[in-house]
Amino acid sequence: MSHHHHPHKEEEKSYAAFYLVALVAGIFVGAIIDRGLIYVPVGGVLGLLTAAFFVNVLVKGRENV
Repeated sequence: MSHHHHPHKEEEKSYAAFYLVALVAGIFVGAIIDRGLIYVPVGGVLGLLTAAFFVNVLVKGRENV
């Protein structure tokens, strides 16, 4: 049995995809606001916070289903 299955590592990879998409989307939204460059990192941070909420509240809650 050399093939051990580690579901926790796969879950972390899928969660990383959520964070990456949220970061890119937040940066993009911050860039198109056209109020100054300060909104680019602000958008990225808000995107990451949204992803953290989404993963911790909605995604992890579905593991029991």
